[in-house]
Amino acid sequence: MSQAWERALRGAITGEVDTDPRRRAEYSSDASNYRVLPRGVVFPRDAMDVQATLDVARAEGLSVTARGAGTSVAGNAIGPGLVLDFSRHMNTVLELDPERRIARVQPGVVLAALQRQVGAHGLRFGPDPSTQNRCTLGGMIGNNACGPRAVAWGRTSDTVRELRILDGLSLERTLRDDLSVIAGLTEFTRSNLALIRTELGRFERQASGYALEHLLPERGSSIAKAFVGTEGTCGLLLEATVDLVPIPAATVLVVLGYPDMPTAADDIAAIMAVRPIAVEGMDARLVDVVRTHRGGAVPELPRGGGWLLIEIEGDTIEHARDRAELLRTSAHALDSRVVTDRAEAQALWAIRADGAGLAGRTPDGNPAWPGWEDAAVPPERLGDYLREFDTLRREHGLDGLLYGHFGDGCIHVRLDLPIADAPQRFRSFLEDAARQVVKFGGSLSGEHGDGRARSDLLRFMYSGEALDAFAGFKALFDPDAVLNPGVLVAPRPIDADLRLAGLRPLPTIGGFAFPDDGDLATAVHRCVGVGKCRADTHASGGFMCPSYLATADEKDSTRGRTRVLQEVVRGALDWRSDAVAESLDLCLSCKACHSDCPAGVDMATYKSETLYRRYRRRPRPVDHYSLGGLPRWLGAATRSPRLVNALSAVRPLRRVGLRLAGMDARRAVPVLADKSFRRTWTGSTTSRDAESTVLLWIDTFTDAFDPEIAGAAVELIESLGHRVRIPDTRVCCGLTWISTGQLDAARKRLRATVDALADHAVSGGLVVGLEPSCTAALRDDLPRLLPDDPRAVAVAGAVRTLSEFLESQPGWRPPDRTGHTVLVQPHCHQHAVLGFAADRRILRGTGAEVIEITGCCGLAGNFGMQRGHYDVSVAVAENGLLPALRAASDDSILIADGFSCRTQAAQLAGRSSLHLAQFLTNRMAR
Repeated sequence: MSQAWERALRGAITGEVDTDPRRRAEYSSDASNYRVLPRGVVFPRDAMDVQATLDVARAEGLSVTARGAGTSVAGNAIGPGLVLDFSRHMNTVLELDPERRIARVQPGVVLAALQRQVGAHGLRFGPDPSTQNRCTLGGMIGNNACGPRAVAWGRTSDTVRELRILDGLSLERTLRDDLSVIAGLTEFTRSNLALIRTELGRFERQASGYALEHLLPERGSSIAKAFVGTEGTCGLLLEATVDLVPIPAATVLVVLGYPDMPTAADDIAAIMAVRPIAVEGMDARLVDVVRTHRGGAVPELPRGGGWLLIEIEGDTIEHARDRAELLRTSAHALDSRVVTDRAEAQALWAIRADGAGLAGRTPDGNPAWPGWEDAAVPPERLGDYLREFDTLRREHGLDGLLYGHFGDGCIHVRLDLPIADAPQRFRSFLEDAARQVVKFGGSLSGEHGDGRARSDLLRFMYSGEALDAFAGFKALFDPDAVLNPGVLVAPRPIDADLRLAGLRPLPTIGGFAFPDDGDLATAVHRCVGVGKCRADTHASGGFMCPSYLATADEKDSTRGRTRVLQEVVRGALDWRSDAVAESLDLCLSCKACHSDCPAGVDMATYKSETLYRRYRRRPRPVDHYSLGGLPRWLGAATRSPRLVNALSAVRPLRRVGLRLAGMDARRAVPVLADKSFRRTWTGSTTSRDAESTVLLWIDTFTDAFDPEIAGAAVELIESLGHRVRIPDTRVCCGLTWISTGQLDAARKRLRATVDALADHAVSGGLVVGLEPSCTAALRDDLPRLLPDDPRAVAVAGAVRTLSEFLESQPGWRPPDRTGHTVLVQPHCHQHAVLGFAADRRILRGTGAEVIEITGCCGLAGNFGMQRGHYDVSVAVAENGLLPALRAASDDSILIADGFSCRTQAAQLAGRSSLHLAQFLTNRMAR
């Protein structure tokens, strides 16, 4: 039954109020180390909803915490009362005036959305944190966000003209440069002039505490700027009017290599003399993570153990290059490079942008955490600070990867802090680190704010009088301490509410092995909340997270799901709870997070393991038996394909059959081939004396539905002089059982597969797969489901995609397809596990015009067929596949190696498609 306050709030607002356990779990953390379960989550539609929520909270003694994208690294966006998510509804750019270069926005506007709108007028918002494709303007104002280009265009506080807020008394205020708007603020400022002038505003990145220096008359007496960085403790933002800056006419990227990061920091004065618009530092070990552990390509870098990425602007590209050359000659680097290729520059900036996730593991593989990830010192002291910090880190036995805004003296580093097993050592390090940064005249925070991570440490940085002044400032806005308690004033201890504290190892029961994490409990805590799964990364080739992009609900983000699973592994939620079922329901098991999440979250595996634990030795949903056992049913159906096709063509029978099988009756049943590939296979036509034998993996879907694909692949492989054979018996990768969490059944089938393939693989033979999802299962899932069978590793290592195989053949060249326009839909599992680079190179090598579709097709194996998923499946397709098909010419060719992708295109758009093997042979009839 709803509580009285909940009923009152539902009746008072037009937005949504959610108090169920799943929702509270999703909002229990942000991108910090902390976990605080709220009483409820509110999604206000307008300012009246915000005011009504605050009125009810005040009447019921509940606290209120504002939240945007939830990417706060210091624990600024979590609270024990009501959490207000402004991102769902209050996300509109209300006014844009290009002539005056201003924009008026609601707090839930995502920065990237604002940049797109103002970019059409040659303008941009200056600050650009690495989370810009999902962070909100309200969140940026809350913690005074900066980003790489703050060295040129300032912090968020430098852009703010006017703020419309509700204070803690639920009174609306408009903040500009008139201190009298807040009763007592003029007197407060006058009585604290000396303190403010001596302790606040000493250098640009002094973000810790309240920015009271903006109240000074010589600073413009700007209450609006002083409000920026108050972390939701002084008011709830309703609107903001901000300044915009012109987009530079031309830019180039200069990369300088240094022996180490302190030496790079020593060179900052020379670099800043050329007035760059960005100066970012990046440790070589961070790049090594991309190269080795993440399998990513890294553009050529100069010699060095660390680099500075420096962006230079100019009136023309030639002017920018001239200024870049001036920098190269004046800097004291070991080596340097000017990057003019836009794609290469974007790839380097992407590594820097993903730093928070990439640094989530130390080089030794230990989990690394925020907590001391945002210290700042005056730039001229940065080199010496880094040397002493390195000594302190070693004294405490800690390691981590370092990067940051070197031009501003702000350092980001994630360390293997002993949060779970030794919280007292965690506190000891943070206190020593606070004393050290203060010694260098620095700040605990340079842009992330203090939150729960550092507010308790402000006593090391400020005098007692300054702390009293902070409390007095907050009391003028929020005398009853309703807004975001525990932050900045009367802080919670830094070692309270830690998400990892008390986490116990999770006993294995026969599901997946987690070789990089140890167990599922550790694996789900890979998610540190950076929230990239909330961003639309299609433009840069990203696929994550299709369900969130379709629903815009935190529940359907990778992060939201991991938050729920984190509650499960700590024992706060049951495996069989409704919360878990609701959280995982719309996960497509696309594996996009496996590659796109910088922290390496693999939700498809976590979902499979969770379903295994939830239903082990218990009755399952009917679609687990129908779709999960599909290879079994197709094996029988291919004996009488015409009869099965005839029955499925009878609409009433089809609809009844689909409903009984747990599938959506709006779906068509794919048509079986007249004869499966296995029934037509008579053996390779290549001589037994061929140089090598290639084993062609005949998956269930190719065999039953598209045997001509296998025929085309045989033709290609044999044309290169190889003999082709297929497994002697019908074996399976187990994918459908894996995706439904039937891991014992999957393991049984994979053992049979290893028995069939091991001799060939161990002797050095290759296994070529045609269906990307099955090929990915053999390469990725197989060794983690059979970890004790060394043959599984050999088989996985022998697996190749067709494109990988073709590229490895000396002298092979793709056929000429000049004049053709090709749309290609990469399969999610290929994108995430196998990689699409080889296919991309081959297609471009044909001379065809290639248009690559990004994002999941929406069918995703069993997902789009399951009852209740059709609408979301279509919505996912509308984020990539369907618009691309509508925009394509009638004579364009769609290439989709995945059976799901081909089926979705046929059912939703009436488009037939080819497999790469068909496109590369003469089997191009569509």
